[in-house]
Amino acid sequence: MAWIVALIAVVVAVTAVVRSQNAARDANVAWARVELAERQAKAADARTTALTDEIRQLAQKRIPAAALALSHPSAPVPGLREAADVDGGSARLLTEAVQAARAAVIEERQRVDAAARAAMRGTSAKIQSLLNQSQQLLHELQHEYDDPRILQLDFRNELALRRTQATAVLCDAWPGLARQNSPLVEIVLGAQSRVAGYERIKVANHLRDEWLAVVARAAEPLAIALAELLANATAYSHPDTDVQVTIQQSGGRGAFLVVDDAGIGMDDDALERARALLAGPSEVLLTELGDPPQTGFAVVGRLVVQYGLSCHIEPSPFGGMRTILRVPAHLLTVLEDDRSLSALAPKPVHAHTATTAAAEPEPAAEPEPAAKERNGLPSRRRRAPRPAPVRSAPAATPAAPPPPRTPEQAEASWAALQQGTLSGRSAPAGPREAQHHDDKDGQDDRNDQGDDET
Repeated sequence: MAWIVALIAVVVAVTAVVRSQNAARDANVAWARVELAERQAKAADARTTALTDEIRQLAQKRIPAAALALSHPSAPVPGLREAADVDGGSARLLTEAVQAARAAVIEERQRVDAAARAAMRGTSAKIQSLLNQSQQLLHELQHEYDDPRILQLDFRNELALRRTQATAVLCDAWPGLARQNSPLVEIVLGAQSRVAGYERIKVANHLRDEWLAVVARAAEPLAIALAELLANATAYSHPDTDVQVTIQQSGGRGAFLVVDDAGIGMDDDALERARALLAGPSEVLLTELGDPPQTGFAVVGRLVVQYGLSCHIEPSPFGGMRTILRVPAHLLTVLEDDRSLSALAPKPVHAHTATTAAAEPEPAAEPEPAAKERNGLPSRRRRAPRPAPVRSAPAATPAAPPPPRTPEQAEASWAALQQGTLSGRSAPAGPREAQHHDDKDGQDDRNDQGDDET
């Protein structure tokens, strides 16, 4: 019986050991599960915290930076702060949120800009009509009253009209003025008369054909574009410096208007932006032109695209900027030489080289041999007297420059020119006499005020 008791004791001991081992194993498993749960909870908290931080950065930095980059492309747009703690799905959703916000901002800006353009287009048309009426009234007053202040009013009216035209062009409107085929030099004079500081603009005419003209549909747009370039050149250069305008003609490539100023120049970023605007981008938002808006290059770029012109800007040898406005050959024509150019139009530079040739007398014709009459007998003819030998004249000395005109002389010249124009218009005009005459050629006696483009 003793061995039975011993066997039972052994079984009980083994059972106790097995149970204790099972309990220890269960305890270890439970502890491992607790540790795993704690680690998962910590990881979930870390992901939640990281996602919360990313959402906070999305609202506070990423979306505002993406909106700012629409106006300033060089502005940086931050990405995810802790990409390792955010899973791929969450990171993709955050990126899509930035893109959706950017698209919404672009759409809203386009809608607001389109509404502003429509409002400014209608307002500009009304103001332009009123200014044209005021201009016509001022021209009538100039013929009735001899008061220089009327010229000053006319000049300020012209400045306001240029600003209104530029605003209308920027808002995709028609320039509002129709011309006939106009000589290129008169278009340059018309653009010069629309700029404050016009007396600083010096025009050099290097055209081979004095009657080179611009076709009717591009005449006024070219005048507007050149006036904007001249306004920038005079506004951003010292008042004591000149703005040089050179008119050149180049074979089959058309004509070139080169504007040089001795201004402050541009840095690389400003020059890059100016070239982008002059290239004529598909869309320029009004909100991207600054405060106050600088519309000069944007207006030129719009006209370049619409009428086939081209414009390039680069540093000038004079220290400022050089702007080259090219008129292609298909926009040029040659007028008949039976009309007269403006009295203020600069003569071609090569014209003075032939001044001495006209002063030399023509050689006398050689006496013809004795002609025969119808009956075959010779007949005598009186010989022309032998011309006296022409002594060689001394070398011509350069003529002294004419003295500057006084305001009274300029006013008298302008009044005489207007009176002749009025008389010519009152007479019945033929088909060739109905040529356009720029009504702003008398800019020599006007005041340098009214331009605030600085």
